[in-house]
This record gives sequence, C-alpha cells and structure tokens, in this order.
Amino acid sequence: MNATATIMQSEAGQSCPLTLAEFRVFQQLIYDEAGISMSDAKQALVSGRLNRRVRNLGLASYQAYYNYINAPEPDDEQSKERQLAVDLLTTNETYFFREPKHFDYLEDTLIPVWNESSQRRRIWSGASSSGEEAYSLAMVCRDSGNAPVEIVGTDISRRVLATAERGRYPLAKADRIPQHYLKKYCLKGIGSMSGIMQVDKATRELVEFKAANLQQSQHELGQFDLILLRNVMIYFNQETKRRVVASVCRQLKPGGTLMVGHSESLQGLNDGLRLMQNSVYQKVVDG
Repeated sequence: MNATATIMQSEAGQSCPLTLAEFRVFQQLIYDEAGISMSDAKQALVSGRLNRRVRNLGLASYQAYYNYINAPEPDDEQSKERQLAVDLLTTNETYFFREPKHFDYLEDTLIPVWNESSQRRRIWSGASSSGEEAYSLAMVCRDSGNAPVEIVGTDISRRVLATAERGRYPLAKADRIPQHYLKKYCLKGIGSMSGIMQVDKATRELVEFKAANLQQSQHELGQFDLILLRNVMIYFNQETKRRVVASVCRQLKPGGTLMVGHSESLQGLNDGLRLMQNSVYQKVVDG
C-alpha cells in the first residue's frame, strides 16, 4: 500500500498498527521527558492514547508522528503537539482523599502543631494531576487549621493542570469525599451544569497549580512544611527515584514531612529522613 493510501485509511478512522520499533522511540521519549520507565506491556496503551493524534494529523504511521513532534527546528504547532503527546502518555489516575490515612495524619498530627503559631504553612502536591489531591489537602486545612496555608500543585501535564485550575469534576468523583467536607466546600451543579461538582472559590484560592518536571530542580518553588510525592515513583527506575527524592527533599524544611504512596518504598533513598509511620517520613533536623 502506498503512503497516500495509508494516509487516507488513517483519515477514515481506522487504526494503523504500532510496531515494536515505533513503541521503543516513544518509550525513550517518555523516559527522557518525565523519567517514566514504561514497560513493554504498555505498547497497547501507547497505541490507544496516540492513535487519534496520528489520525487527526493525517499521518501514515506512528513513526511519522514521532518525526513530526521531534523536528530539529519545531514550529509552534509541533511544539504544542509534543507537549500533548507527553500529556497523553503520562498516567494521571487520581481521586479525592486517596489513601485517607495520610489526610488523617495531616489532621491529627501536623495541623495541631501548626495551629500553635500564626506561621504560614506551605504544602506541595508534587504529582497533582487533575487537582483532587491538592483540593483534598485544602479541605482538611480549612476544616481543622487556624494557621494560614499555601498549597502548590505541580504536574508535568499541562492538560490535567487546566482541569485542576477549574476545580470542576463529574459529580461521580464526589463519592470519595467525606460528606461533611462535601457539604461545606463543594457545590453541586444545576441546570446546564447538572452532573458537575465545583470546588468552592475559597478552597480553590488556597491552591496554585504550576507545570513542573520532577526530574528537574524545583528550587524556585521554595521550602515546604509538607510534601506529597505519592504514586508517581512506581513509574521511575532506581536512579531516577534517587535523583527525584534528593531534589524534592531539598525543598523540604528541616522537621518537615514527606509522604509517599503506600505501595512505594524509599529503601536506600531515605538518608536524612526518619520514618514516622508507613509511607510518612520526617526530615531530620541537623544537630
């Protein structure tokens, strides 16, 4: 089949196959961009997430798409498409109050100490995805805290950050929010917004979202009392984990708290950290 016929077939809505060689270049792309070590079992995922982009651009193959987003001197459209490809290949599963024991620790252990002074407290949601984690933190702080709080949510995907900034979600997402938080800090859509839940303005104003790559230094974000780096390191190899944890801990104040996912381990990576409970660490105060 010639190239023209292949393009026409793609435009007609049929899938073009993703070869193993093509999968390898996207494996390398997502590792280079986000530090994610994508296993061979993800070939179907890559095909599914990029197929529509290949078809919409009328390209003959995934290799042609890769070449398009990796042009030596990309124009604005190619640069935007590369960012979109990274967005699509980044796993963004999240939900409100995921791993609730962390929020219990915040409410029962950290906030009572924070309430003893009027010092502003800073929290970093390091892989915030579409914002549910950051807004869960904000609800707990509003409900229990007296000290001023600033929350920063970062993610490599600008697409999910746009959703996070709106703070607007399908109503089904509300199922995991405790009822007293739901009633106090969320609004139920009516009319044309039926089926939608909106985090209220005061809660949204506690959170600022920024695009950030955890592989790079985030020195400009400043220092934090609490950092959540949850359910992202499972996608990193050991060297990337080591680099990311070291970088993140530089942003953690002495005595500050780091939380990782319950399925994640800091074994061999926790120098300068003291285990407080499962998946919760405190940065050791020098001296």
